[in-house]
Amino acid sequence: MDRNCQNNNKIGGSFVINQLVNKIKKLNAPVVVGLDPMLSYVPEHIVKKSLSEYGETLEGAADAIWQFNKQIIDKTWDLIPAVKPQIAMYEQFGIPGMIAYKKTVDYCKSKGLVVIGDVKRGDIGSTSAAYAVGHLGKVQVGSKTFAGFDEDFATVNPYLGSDGIEPFIKVCKEENKGIFVLVKTSNPSSGEFQDQLVNGKPLYELVGEKVAQWGAEHMGESYSYVGCVVGATYPEMGKVLRKVMPKTYILVPGYGAQGGTADSLRPYFNEDGLGAIVNSSRGIIAAYKQEKYAKFGSENFADASRAAVIDMIEDIRSIF
Repeated sequence: MDRNCQNNNKIGGSFVINQLVNKIKKLNAPVVVGLDPMLSYVPEHIVKKSLSEYGETLEGAADAIWQFNKQIIDKTWDLIPAVKPQIAMYEQFGIPGMIAYKKTVDYCKSKGLVVIGDVKRGDIGSTSAAYAVGHLGKVQVGSKTFAGFDEDFATVNPYLGSDGIEPFIKVCKEENKGIFVLVKTSNPSSGEFQDQLVNGKPLYELVGEKVAQWGAEHMGESYSYVGCVVGATYPEMGKVLRKVMPKTYILVPGYGAQGGTADSLRPYFNEDGLGAIVNSSRGIIAAYKQEKYAKFGSENFADASRAAVIDMIEDIRSIF
């Protein structure tokens, strides 16, 4: 689609971070649903239908993923401000999987959802610029420009330094979009590098200081469009990083399936109840497999996802 004269991300000419904050306020729901579908999460009746149409092919698998996503979105879009599709779950199915990813992004945006592309890109120079254009910007083709994947935010790995981040910031400024920079991730081995002391401070804190510096120069109305990622499994570190980055929106993975609890989330929020958005992936999209939601059955898997979203929102509201 020609996007030369169209920018769906401008809300009164402001950055999409403002749209995200306003949607969180309106819904009183600082949550994001991670659309990270494994084929094993997809109910058998959906897989069978897709494979009967496309055969046991990558196209069949990708269609099953897309149909699964669509039903979950249809049942949850009115409750949540944002979704976070993890691109690797789609890349494993090759080109058909990437088509399913793009269809998911576009469908979510048609429902008014903010889309955080969990792509964890990180490179330098023209390569980083190409990643930024592909996910957040527009590419020139002759006399026309086209948006590639067209997410609202992208996750970015800062390991290569400012060279890897600045091309994304440039595109965000042009397109009114945003990024979430990895600062302290929720996986068990993250400390092998992120917790190492550099001049007396853990590396994640130095990265947080750099994110705050980038963010101070690139503000929305009340928060920067340079956000960060800090895992829910490290609340003490979250407390420190919240102080280091007061105007930075924190994307918090690790709630639920990875062990993060509502009470552990308190340090990530500012006193106004804003400043953080909490992700749950398989805890929502595969809720029907949990004993708590088994009553819905696989046929009504999306209703189970809706119930899980409602429970998550209530759980997080309980800490305020």
